Amino acid sequence: MSTMSPPLRKLALTAHVTSSVGWLGAVLVFLALAIIGLTSSDSRTVRAVYLAMEPAAWYALVPLAGASLLTGVIQSLGTTWGLFRHYWVLFKLLINVGAVVVLLMYTETLRFLAGVAASNAGPDMLRSPSVLIHTVLAVVLLLLATVLAVYKPRGRTRHGVRTLPRPAETPLV
Repeated sequence: MSTMSPPLRKLALTAHVTSSVGWLGAVLVFLALAIIGLTSSDSRTVRAVYLAMEPAAWYALVPLAGASLLTGVIQSLGTTWGLFRHYWVLFKLLINVGAVVVLLMYTETLRFLAGVAASNAGPDMLRSPSVLIHTVLAVVLLLLATVLAVYKPRGRTRHGVRTLPRPAETPLV
């Protein structure tokens, strides 16, 4: 049973879609920066890429990821979909939580790379495919979550089957 009024449900959905699309867009920008950092022959450009990534992660990626997670939970708890009733909702939750955890752990790597970029070390020390690999995986996961949200594959969890309304018993005549 839905617990949110239709206007509130639409507001929650709008907030979730906006933060999720923003997160995907920010990750795509990181993908472009990772490619520039790996391929540019200009050492100043390479340093600038890694100097920009750390604050961008804290001011864009982390808030958008957190907002996507929070609004997704609110959306699922306030609608008939529920948080643990359908496999697609559960998978989206697991993707989001996993991606947020990895992102928070990876900010340490971005901090290290920004420190290397700020030092006098050569740009070759920054040419690690790590950022590119993590970013590509993030894009794949976020696109998978988008596909799940759009197609909503059938399938209820055990909890979802148990919470189905029972048909009313008909009296024997």
